[in-house]
Amino acid sequence: MASYKALVKDVIKKADILLEVIDARFPDETRNSEVEREIIRLNKPFIIVINKSDLVSREKLEKTKARLSRIAPVIFVSSKDRSGTTMLRHQILESASMKGKDILVGTLGYPNVGKSSVINGVTGRHRASTSPVSGHTKGVQHVDAGSRIMFIDTPGVIPFDEKDEYLQGLLGIKDVTHLKDHVGAALKIIEKVLAENRTGLESFYNITIENETSYDVLELIGKECNFLQRKGEVDETRTATRIINDWQNGLLLV
Repeated sequence: MASYKALVKDVIKKADILLEVIDARFPDETRNSEVEREIIRLNKPFIIVINKSDLVSREKLEKTKARLSRIAPVIFVSSKDRSGTTMLRHQILESASMKGKDILVGTLGYPNVGKSSVINGVTGRHRASTSPVSGHTKGVQHVDAGSRIMFIDTPGVIPFDEKDEYLQGLLGIKDVTHLKDHVGAALKIIEKVLAENRTGLESFYNITIENETSYDVLELIGKECNFLQRKGEVDETRTATRIINDWQNGLLLV
């Protein structure tokens, strides 16, 4: 962990401006207060980039923006449909307010929030390598985005005290192959979607939810997907794996 911490501090030190990329579904959980404090301590300008904005409602985005705009400029981006990237480019040029010289932009954030995809969106070309597998970016890469903008692409900031496996499953920091308790992680996902988009959950899995617990919902999904064992009991692990993959692939919306 110490090497990550040192790497992050080095990027903050070298960059003229920082982007903190967060997940629109989890704006608070994917912010890193330690990183933000270090940026402010070194008096560096930064922009909060809310990525995966296509996965949440406009109302939720606006509420998040109203809150976070008190800390730094906020830009919505969807790497999927490339929206917001031109606005982000303009905001970088405006926030850096440097004339005539190249602007070094540091990108920071949790694994799997889509930092490399954001960079590719701004450059308009596939410059930074991406992968759906969390922790894909290794080492530091420099990416020329044109218009005097040069990105520093870094591995994701792994939270220094993050031990909650269920949260890691929710945030996509750990994919299904690295989670030990698949059912526990799936139940957390069900709770999140039930609270924020119950009808979406029902229509996606073709189920009807009344007063069921999150565990009951997992059972309903297993039955509908025909994930059954010999005695007709639901295969919980197989069902949980499907739910985790659907969530992490952006198929379940909140």
